[in-house]
Amino acid sequence: MADPARASRLASRIKVIIAEALRRSVKDDRAEMITVTDARVTNDLQHATVYYTVLAPDEETKTAAEELLSANHGLLRREMGRQLSIRLTPTLEFVADEIPESAAHLEDLLRKAREQDEAVRARREGAKPVNESPYRTDADAGEANAPGERPSPND
Repeated sequence: MADPARASRLASRIKVIIAEALRRSVKDDRAEMITVTDARVTNDLQHATVYYTVLAPDEETKTAAEELLSANHGLLRREMGRQLSIRLTPTLEFVADEIPESAAHLEDLLRKAREQDEAVRARREGAKPVNESPYRTDADAGEANAPGERPSPND
């Protein structure tokens, strides 16, 4: 079993090799829409997972990119095997990266939270306390409970 540091170095090398092979070796215009975002290799160096995103957000383009990658799977693996100096070429698996969509969703949630904070801040601007002093004083606490008594749960 290889060490995780070697697997990490190999994964970063695979990411670059696949991205360059998509640009140079694949003779299809749809390959320009694909961006390789990450690669992960198992510790035994037998399996590589390549994560990719597609620039166009529509489902038709995503499906076309998936078909392109599956059609050129052998070409990409062969190119990877040529450029890597390891005994066995890892198998390839392509996975659509969902991080950009997740990040957009989180940005929406953060924007809504900021808007709600601003609404609360605007309501708080003209607000006045119910009593003269919104805080309890030592004199108020002494009147409510005798010395040594615990405050009741209703206080």
